Amino acid sequence: MRRPSSHLLTAAATAVGTAAVLVTATLSSGLPATAGPLTKPKNSGAQELGDPVYGVCRGTDPRCYHDWGNFDPAKGYKILVYSRTAGPRHANLGPALGAGMNPPLSDANVAQKALVKMGQDNGFGVDWTEDVSQLASPSTLFRYNAVVFMSTTRDTLDDAAQTSLRQYIRGGGGFVGIHNAFGTEYNWPWYEGLLGGANFYDHGRAQAGTVQTVDRKDASTAGLPSRWNFSDEWYNLVPFPSEVRFLATVDEKTLADGVAGNMNHPGHGSFHPVAWCQYYDGGRAFLTTLGHDAKAFTDDGTGFAGAKQFQSLVLNGIESAMGMKPFCR
Repeated sequence: MRRPSSHLLTAAATAVGTAAVLVTATLSSGLPATAGPLTKPKNSGAQELGDPVYGVCRGTDPRCYHDWGNFDPAKGYKILVYSRTAGPRHANLGPALGAGMNPPLSDANVAQKALVKMGQDNGFGVDWTEDVSQLASPSTLFRYNAVVFMSTTRDTLDDAAQTSLRQYIRGGGGFVGIHNAFGTEYNWPWYEGLLGGANFYDHGRAQAGTVQTVDRKDASTAGLPSRWNFSDEWYNLVPFPSEVRFLATVDEKTLADGVAGNMNHPGHGSFHPVAWCQYYDGGRAFLTTLGHDAKAFTDDGTGFAGAKQFQSLVLNGIESAMGMKPFCR
């Protein structure tokens, strides 16, 4: 019997290898390997940072969402605001809260009070806590259409809360990460993926800059101008967000003091994201690195540039993550 020629053997091996890659990609993502390329904007500053794989279905394809009937719109909408800090604490959070659910808020708890008022003004309920035991059960979290991490820091969850959050997201829950939610649970890869495959690395001095709304068709950015002024710390990220829908960036050319961080991150060049959304492991996630200054959460007449636009972004992001509005499209 004649042996196949060498070029036929090579072609067969290539075909087998390609099939194996396709099968592996399909199994790891839950979607066909052709579902969409990794989103990597050009000139993203610090590059070649690796390609983390989180072992879940994630991205902008709604097939990643698990609509398993855990939420009934007829019962209304409600969020849980979680602001526990296990490290540096942003001033906009005020003093640490007492134990239990809905402990008393002082005027210094600016960010928490702003989110409570946001719910009151827009027809959804808001509970708040910094007691990690309140997150210990998925059945508790399923009472909420979205969980909001408001500038949490470091290892703010214990094992029970980690398991509970993951089961909640897998059951179709919503997640909103604001500002230092990116400085949280550094050593938990699943959480890094929930943030869009990104983490806070460093930032320069808080300063004024110009936010660019790069996707004005999403529900979260509805009504926002293409460019608006704002002041923040302008987080530099490692890794860089991937497989997400980018919603807003900061124009680094408008940062008078530059964007280099206190640990020498060079910034992200011509595409420095500050807000994005994604489906992740069955749930929905809306993320923004903005929200450092307490005045961004208030309407106190101080003229803080961009406060109105920031609050609109957060409100619409929360409502889309809850399912009140179309999500990430």
